Amino acid sequence: MADSVNQSRILVTGGTGSFGKKFVEMVLSRCPEIPRLVIFSRDELKQFEMAQLYPADRFPNVRFFIGDVRDRDRIKRALEGIDTVVHAAAMKQVPTAEYNPFECIKTNVIGAQNIIEAVMDSSVTRVVALSTDKAAAPINLYGATKLCSDKLFVAANNLRGHRNLKLSVVRYGNVMGSRGSVIPFFLDRRHTGVLPITDPRMTRFNISLEQGVELVLHALERAMGGEIFVPKIPSYRITDVAEAIGPKCAKPVVGIRPGEKVHEEMITQSDSPNTIETRDCYIIVPSLTDRSRGEVLEQFATHHDGQMTPDDFRYSSGKNTQWLGVEAIRELIRQHVDPEFRV
Repeated sequence: MADSVNQSRILVTGGTGSFGKKFVEMVLSRCPEIPRLVIFSRDELKQFEMAQLYPADRFPNVRFFIGDVRDRDRIKRALEGIDTVVHAAAMKQVPTAEYNPFECIKTNVIGAQNIIEAVMDSSVTRVVALSTDKAAAPINLYGATKLCSDKLFVAANNLRGHRNLKLSVVRYGNVMGSRGSVIPFFLDRRHTGVLPITDPRMTRFNISLEQGVELVLHALERAMGGEIFVPKIPSYRITDVAEAIGPKCAKPVVGIRPGEKVHEEMITQSDSPNTIETRDCYIIVPSLTDRSRGEVLEQFATHHDGQMTPDDFRYSSGKNTQWLGVEAIRELIRQHVDPEFRV
């Protein structure tokens, strides 16, 4: 862990969610002497349960702070003495967002702006916000709100003036084993003997929680401000996931749900002129009106030791060069979801 993180005072919004819990676990395991780590969320039960893992007598540097990103005043209070923010709070269930659109907007868009305005009036120097592959060419409300959030965090770098403040975004695909994702759903349903397939052509990007945390830590360490970091990760076919989990199960095709795509994108062809490639990730760099695109790309490419992508480049789960087969999926389930998993 870089010294800049080891010596940080970090606040994690959505800190009791899947990502937040893994982030806290990994940071504390590597940086047990970190000065302060604040878990900010609105769920008191989840905070109580998480606090049992990090009792105050053993983890005096860990704090739990009840609050909602919709409440700017509460965010400002939570940011006192904080220098680093990881923004993971979001409403992310696609059907819920479709049925309750403005509730999703309140959390994902207005909540993002509340974070931005609060950090402008604080001692925070670094912000990394979590995004999703559904924010690229969105067709559902969840994706549209996260695209808005991404734009807000990127554009906020234009407002920082002389502040020592950098805001960036990480965007990645389906997190293996996260709540609401297909693998836990299939694991739960396989005892019924039926695993419903939405569309046999469907593909998705796949990333583990650990990889997601590593990407955030990389962005905290390396961001210049305004980047969207996109990791190079493998794809899987939904049919291979079903075969890996329930080879003897029936697999009826039930059709795509509202707001779903057959394939997900993380970088669209429209993004490609502003994208650079590094060894481990792609980075969409901000468009700055006071400088030419070539100058901006060169500056970011030099800083990140990357190179520009072709203007017709796109990063889609259906056109990926890395694929997970059935056996690889089974091994990853044992590593990241259920160590006792057997076919």
